Amino acid sequence: MNTSLSLHKIYNILYASYGPQSWWPADTPFEVMFGAILTQNTNWTNVERAVAGLRSVVSLTPAGVLSLPDAKLQEAIRPSGYFRQKAARLQIFCRYLLDKYDGQIEYMKGVPTRELRHELLDLAGIGPETADSILLYACALPVFVVDAYTVRLFARLGLCEDNAKYDKVQALFMDNLDPDVQMFNEYHALIVRHVKERCRKREPKCGDCKIRDMCAFYLRSQISDLR
Repeated sequence: MNTSLSLHKIYNILYASYGPQSWWPADTPFEVMFGAILTQNTNWTNVERAVAGLRSVVSLTPAGVLSLPDAKLQEAIRPSGYFRQKAARLQIFCRYLLDKYDGQIEYMKGVPTRELRHELLDLAGIGPETADSILLYACALPVFVVDAYTVRLFARLGLCEDNAKYDKVQALFMDNLDPDVQMFNEYHALIVRHVKERCRKREPKCGDCKIRDMCAFYLRSQISDLR
């Protein structure tokens, strides 16, 4: 089976298993952007608490965030961890949105995706995963988001190395799937759901995994158990 067919088969199995994930959980595109920055080095529960804290003191807009004194912004997002660093990153990002696009996401969408991605990566504290989350989930642009869960699952499936670089794993999807925003959205969300529930770092639940027969990691473990 070729790579494209394998990726489609995996997607179809995961979708049939878990259904639509309705990501990103946010009320507005700006909230998605803020959440993408806040989720660095923490879990989603803490991000939700930080976003709620921020929403309780100001409107979730670039101008609203920039209107807050540093100490108040930091305190609002404290649950996300590294709150001083993240507050500074939010401020830099909000200034960029206002200065470059007058705070209008629709203006951002008019920029070629590759160019917009470079702009985001040039901002302090914005790495590939954060930039691509903003592009896919906030701007609805067909960019595949890669995270540690993606690498773990597809390394175990034998489709990438377990230490593969971000761009190489991203190319696995971008080169073999049509640029479909909805599919990229669902695929990434389904990967996260599956890995959290089944493909754990230690003691993965291979017994009830729907894609185990495609999994090189599982097949190797079966052979090892027979020796």
